[in-house]
Amino acid sequence: MARDLRKSCAMTPEILAALALFCASTLFTPGPNNLMLMASGANFGLRRSLPHLCGVAFGFPLMILPVGLGVMRLFDLWPPSLIILRAVSVIYLLWLAWKIAHAAPPAEARADARPLSFVQAAGFQWVNPKAWSMALGAITLYAGSRDLGAILWVAGAFASIGTVSALTWTALGTGVRRLLARPSRLRFFNRTMAVLLVLSMVPVLLATP
Repeated sequence: MARDLRKSCAMTPEILAALALFCASTLFTPGPNNLMLMASGANFGLRRSLPHLCGVAFGFPLMILPVGLGVMRLFDLWPPSLIILRAVSVIYLLWLAWKIAHAAPPAEARADARPLSFVQAAGFQWVNPKAWSMALGAITLYAGSRDLGAILWVAGAFASIGTVSALTWTALGTGVRRLLARPSRLRFFNRTMAVLLVLSMVPVLLATP
């Protein structure tokens, strides 16, 4: 029986391919993380954005583990906690959008201006509506048995593909940095990113939990 259970939880090549496609389709599409990484790359460059990049790439897989092991049961036991999480998510994302919109050009920026740290970017995953949606979808589809091995496979897939995605979006921001050399262009870019960041919350927040 134990052998049958292990076999039912095994990741076949077909399931792994489907998981990789799920990861790529969710990680590479625009969302709060990717828009913030692109803005960070444009404002601070790739090297200074590396802690932010790593916090996104590995913070989400670290979130997958407790979610897969049953953190979501807390919402079932105390439903108001889901409302609180959504409220905190909205407030924090609006604050981040305000910071991006008011980011000064490098020549005018304060000496202490800096991108998100690894801990800040990793912690952001817990108040990112899209991250919760992705985590729940991945666990439900590919680790429904809540087997630790399956959960680790899901986390590993997100870590590997997420690293490529985070690097790509940060590099995109770095690539347009020269085009944004004029302060007016950079301000317009930052405000556009801030608006898109706010809009990226809407579909997930309106979705049925």
